[in-house]
Amino acid sequence: MHLLEPLSDREGWPMTGRCPVEKTMKIIGSRNAMLTMREAFYGTRRYDDFAARVGMSAATTASNLRTLTEAGLLERRPYRDEGSRTRDEYVLTQAGTDLMPVVLALHAWGIRYASDPPPIELTHVDCGEPVEINVTCRAGHQLSADDIAAHIAKPSGA
Repeated sequence: MHLLEPLSDREGWPMTGRCPVEKTMKIIGSRNAMLTMREAFYGTRRYDDFAARVGMSAATTASNLRTLTEAGLLERRPYRDEGSRTRDEYVLTQAGTDLMPVVLALHAWGIRYASDPPPIELTHVDCGEPVEINVTCRAGHQLSADDIAAHIAKPSGA
């Protein structure tokens, strides 16, 4: 990655507390939070199912669901099974759905570097081909880290 002026002077632009990666990791930086989001993408909606599928304690499940809900990634919706009291289920919001490429990228990286042959393969519903994660610019060019420049963002409205 290329750091353009004035960013090439790393001492002149402290990012602590301002970095989007840091802010994201404060929300979803734990293993359990990321696995909770994975389960939400797989269609999990209920508290007990999140706890069982991620292997979390009741307190950890409650904490993760609360944090992800407060961050706007999940939304609580009431449901009621016949003969039972009303409970909440957790559904993805737009912000949660927008996290999908991150979860897919972690899945792809894990297959390549951190696991035996994967138990789950992700494929395109329409054609059956495996899903690939790529970084592109808006013009559609596929990029490597050497193709990316970091620079000071233009102020909104400029």
